[in-house]
Amino acid sequence: MTTVAPPPRRPQQRRPQPRPQKGPQQRRPQPSRPPQRRPAVAPPRTFRPGDPVRRLRAWQLILLVVLTIVAGRVIDVQAVQGPALAAAATKDRLRTVTTPAVRGDITDINGVPLATTVQARNVTADQTLVKDPAAEAAALARVLGGDPSAYQARLTGQRRFVYVAKGITPQVWAKVAALKLPGVFSELTSARVYPGGSVAANVVGYVRGDGKGGSGLEYGFNQELAGTPGTEVYQASARGTAIPTADSSGTDPVPGLGVRLTIDRDVQYVAQAAIAAQVKAAKADSGTVVVMDPRTGQIYALATVPTFDPNKASEAAQSDIRNRAVSDVFEPGSTSKVMTLAAVIEEKKANPLTKIVVPPVLKTKYKTFHDDVPHGTLHLTLAGVLAKSSNIGTILAAQRIGGDKLYDYLKKFGIGESTGLHFPGESRGFVPDPDHWSATSFGTIAFGQGLSVTAVQAASVYATIANGGVRVSPTLVAGFTSPDGTYQPAAAPAQTRVVSESTAAQVRQMLESVVTDGTAPKAAIPGYRIAGKTGTANRVDESCGCYRGYTSSFIGLAPADKPQLVVAVFLQNPRNGKFGGQLAAPVFKQVMSFGLEHFRVPPTGTKRPDLPITW
Repeated sequence: MTTVAPPPRRPQQRRPQPRPQKGPQQRRPQPSRPPQRRPAVAPPRTFRPGDPVRRLRAWQLILLVVLTIVAGRVIDVQAVQGPALAAAATKDRLRTVTTPAVRGDITDINGVPLATTVQARNVTADQTLVKDPAAEAAALARVLGGDPSAYQARLTGQRRFVYVAKGITPQVWAKVAALKLPGVFSELTSARVYPGGSVAANVVGYVRGDGKGGSGLEYGFNQELAGTPGTEVYQASARGTAIPTADSSGTDPVPGLGVRLTIDRDVQYVAQAAIAAQVKAAKADSGTVVVMDPRTGQIYALATVPTFDPNKASEAAQSDIRNRAVSDVFEPGSTSKVMTLAAVIEEKKANPLTKIVVPPVLKTKYKTFHDDVPHGTLHLTLAGVLAKSSNIGTILAAQRIGGDKLYDYLKKFGIGESTGLHFPGESRGFVPDPDHWSATSFGTIAFGQGLSVTAVQAASVYATIANGGVRVSPTLVAGFTSPDGTYQPAAAPAQTRVVSESTAAQVRQMLESVVTDGTAPKAAIPGYRIAGKTGTANRVDESCGCYRGYTSSFIGLAPADKPQLVVAVFLQNPRNGKFGGQLAAPVFKQVMSFGLEHFRVPPTGTKRPDLPITW
């Protein structure tokens, strides 16, 4: 059975009710509309790419996240890690540099500077800031001198700090600064200068580029002169320069001691000029002059040529820098006879009037001895033996005391011993022990061959005779000056009695005969009593280990009866003459004359005794 569904029921429509009238006037009826049903939940609004509101809100959200991260990082760096990071940054900026102390001056006995320290500048560069190395190098070469390519090499690269030039004067730096070269700077330093140039250069020495003494007393007293360096701790910028507003700390340097020498600049200058002229005239290899006060041991001049300019030490030959007066040894020859004859007199085996027969030659079992000038049989007094510089006569006199006694006196006079100068590179000289003498040693040592001395040792022998037989150790240092100006004299030198005052007086009288009646008339100075001895010794040539050439010398003292100065002159390997009386005596006269005038030494006014030299 088929069921038929009833027809759908139409919904009953509500008839709209008329709204009450709000006024006396009746409004027009409105068309009826079906009622609208509002959903319970609003549907989501879909995003459209071009919506500016959405885009702004997205950026605001992103910015908020970023700001939050940044704020957190700032809080972490500033509040949490701030102190540690600040300390690390400060530590990275800190620079600790050594502040050099001002080096003490070296002056002569009158306080005249021979070496002093002045303000200077080092030229530096930051290679990363140099724009045109070639152009800047050329500009520097025009002001500083030198090879532009060398400056260009120093200006090229990536190093933040290099030295371009060291120790220039402030005036020169002012010219460099005026160029306004990018990347070129300077630092304050000091420079060692020698106002007298080569005057006493071999005594004073020089200072190396690293600020340490390179030779002479600059080397020997380097620790005292250098002082104590200080330190400076400061914060540096990226360019390496100090930050002016930052704190700094450190210790102040302590200046070095000043050294006052016994050298007299004027006497030194005259001695250097005199020996330089004679070395040239005699065509000698070198020459040396020593000027001493026999009473105090003070050395007023220690001149040697060739010499050098310590302001340009790098240009000098090493052989010209050493002090030959204390480093070089040589056989003294006849100037050594004064020791032999003083020993004979001291042992009372002879006196100045003792008669000695001098044969033309002296034959021994192993050697035949000669005098420099051939002669027949001579009848000489002991004074005559010294005046005529007879080798044979000296050997005959020495035989009266024997080899052991002779050796003892040579040692007393300081041969083979330190002089007490404590000069860098000083030699002690040499005299062999009698146990090692050959069959001919006694004879040769008696007249000055077979032993070696330095110029200062030889001068000290005559100073001993001049000082009444008492040897005063030679000295070059008068005292020291502290940074506050306090002067402290050096300790008094050692003194040793060698021979009696009587023996010394007799020897001085004999030495006068050498000048008046002997081999050194060119040493005479009008108005003064001069005593001295010539020497013409065979010279040892180290290149062949043989005798080649001569050492020409003269050592004298004045006034002879009251000595106040001793002057010793030596020329090595002269080729224009050889005798000490001809080559060295004139230099002695020139230097001694100046010294007597300079120190205002008047003539004594006494007459020398007339010692016979023959019989």
